[in-house]
Amino acid sequence: MKKRIWKIAGINFDHFHMGDLLRYAHEHPHAEIVGISDEQPARMEEAIRKGLVVRSQAFTDYRACLEKAKPDVVILCPAASKHGEWVKKVAPFGVHLMVEKPFAASLKEADAMIAAMSRGKTLMINWPLQWVPSHRKAYELAAAGVIGDVLNVWHFGGNRGPLFHGADKDEKTPVQVAKEKPHSWFYKRAHGGGSLLDYLGYGTTLSTWYQGGQRPLEVTAIVDEPKGLEVDEHSIVVARYAHGLSKFETRWGTFTDPWTIQPQPRCGFVIAGAAGTISTYDYEDYVTVQTRKKPLPHHIAAPATKAPNQNPVQYLLHCLDAGKPLAGPVSLPISRIGQEIVDAAMRSAKLKRAVKL
Repeated sequence: MKKRIWKIAGINFDHFHMGDLLRYAHEHPHAEIVGISDEQPARMEEAIRKGLVVRSQAFTDYRACLEKAKPDVVILCPAASKHGEWVKKVAPFGVHLMVEKPFAASLKEADAMIAAMSRGKTLMINWPLQWVPSHRKAYELAAAGVIGDVLNVWHFGGNRGPLFHGADKDEKTPVQVAKEKPHSWFYKRAHGGGSLLDYLGYGTTLSTWYQGGQRPLEVTAIVDEPKGLEVDEHSIVVARYAHGLSKFETRWGTFTDPWTIQPQPRCGFVIAGAAGTISTYDYEDYVTVQTRKKPLPHHIAAPATKAPNQNPVQYLLHCLDAGKPLAGPVSLPISRIGQEIVDAAMRSAKLKRAVKL
């Protein structure tokens, strides 16, 4: 039987990850990019230049894009504080939605996004770390009980800063970054900027995945207060569960970017269980494991992922084709708990004390 061709549109280019997601759609054998839309035409030029769409498929009005292109699936990459606003705008057109991380700027907004979806349509929150082979291998081992019940997770996540790189990790110079910083939504509190909102969801959402969907009891967070900035560039969050503590740290300003040279501390996760430990660092092709039978830390290969888990577009279309619910961090149950922890951390940092979920 001939497979369906899914029509895909990309709307709102606030987040540079739009370029990566459109490339995945362009490379998928059963997907066709039928339109893109952004209020700033210049932000769509790269997608046109790279041949992902033709100029006649680029719209400055999202409604015109949806009405003329008639997509089945829409990829949304707005600023963190505008996820709810854009889902409410686009969902009534009866499309499936993929929203680039984070889930939302608040739990209230996340729940409004879920409620806005048309009946029978899927909402997926893309966490790029879910597709990293080492992190998937770590989950596979933890879920198989190799280290016993998971008791603690540590996450360190970040990079040199969100303006040092664009789509496909294209490098920018410090001069370009300094010029862009005053105008970027990443550095505006009202738009959901700051390292905590940018990166904390990675740690809390994948940690929830590793811990089998368990919720913490309370959260304590502290953020830096950089001179001249209205958002944080560094946060440390501790979550207390019935079974133990987990820690999540976010950092804009690592010495190097983890996809080129791992900084110190290394970006990634350490998972401790009742019968062993697993460390999994971003972009490595192995995980390091200790168990009771083999306490000396040893490497277990994390081979390249296979379909349908190679990228978010491939996975979403696979689930839609098969009529299967989403699983893992991109699913709403896991992403929502991750958002609950982020919300609690925001409150804790503001109040400067521990808060209950």
